[in-house]
Amino acid sequence: MAITDPIADMLTRIRNAHMALHKEVKIPASKMKKAILDILKREGYIDRYEDEGRDLKVYLKYVKGKPAITELQKISKPGRRIYVGVDDIPRVQNGLGICILSTSKGVLEGKEAKRLNVGGELICQIW
Repeated sequence: MAITDPIADMLTRIRNAHMALHKEVKIPASKMKKAILDILKREGYIDRYEDEGRDLKVYLKYVKGKPAITELQKISKPGRRIYVGVDDIPRVQNGLGICILSTSKGVLEGKEAKRLNVGGELICQIW
């Protein structure tokens, strides 16, 4: 079955695995997904991930038995892309969460994009 939005599929797999309290989840690999997972790891939302060729094995993180990720929201969708300028990059949950953007300088977290003074496509918000 063809997946229309692979990033939304990845976020849904992570969300579902967290709700079922799984330790790990497998996701089909791509460069964009690796870049997003790098940001999630750096920001402390996942424990780590391993590249297994065609799949990525994501090890989920829990804090005191609760998922480190409270909510994952896909913002830009295939039917409606959302682009933001550097001044319009949102603060997620009043600074407690992060947003991920696809910019001309690569896939960046919102604060990094502001620091580098670039805008781009708003992919998702995580808190």
